[in-house]
Amino acid sequence: MIRAIAIDDEPLALKVIESFCKEVPEIQLIQSFTKPLEAIEFVSNCDIDLLFLDIKMPSITGIEVAGKLKGRLVIFTTAYSDYAVDGFDLNAVDYLLKPFTKDRFLQAVDKAKQFHLLQKGEHKNYFFVKADYQLNRVDFDDILYIEGLDDYLKIHLNSRKPLVARMTMKGVLEQLPLNRFVRVHRSFIIPLSRIKGLKNKAVILPELEIPIGNSYEEEFLILFNKGV
Repeated sequence: MIRAIAIDDEPLALKVIESFCKEVPEIQLIQSFTKPLEAIEFVSNCDIDLLFLDIKMPSITGIEVAGKLKGRLVIFTTAYSDYAVDGFDLNAVDYLLKPFTKDRFLQAVDKAKQFHLLQKGEHKNYFFVKADYQLNRVDFDDILYIEGLDDYLKIHLNSRKPLVARMTMKGVLEQLPLNRFVRVHRSFIIPLSRIKGLKNKAVILPELEIPIGNSYEEEFLILFNKGV
């Protein structure tokens, strides 16, 4: 069962979502909100998996709400198509442009159900990332290093070509085991197990040397020395 809430400053839009949710047995719509700040407070005290979230609201935007409620699945609902890029920057499950049909709503919910199943799985050795218009499994042992490229990440892999995903460095670190990966530079995350040595404030990997950024040096050396 996926526990969800809906947030929209238009009561009629909430009625549509409530009606559609009744036709999806796997979705339990706990509550609907016309005031996003009340929803934020509610979620902080309640276990919620999914947000149906309008973007353009008077007091605070849906983009800002999603930023405050990280860790939940998000399906954005809005009448403004120009917000789509902002929505997907936050790795939203889907983006519904009002007025959306029931079939389009169910399509978005199916995506949410897939993501929910993946989140509930035992991800001890892998995680999933959206790239190349699909969901890709990435084994931790397969990662050579991760490179930051402005608004994107390039995940260099041993077994296949790199994956380019729209994620932040902070976001991908949250998916990785902290005892196995470390950020050594604003643009690089590396597996500790692949370090061959250190030289002149640089980490030596089999493929290349990566500079150690000043702001990451202390944390890196603590983790590195633990494994020596």
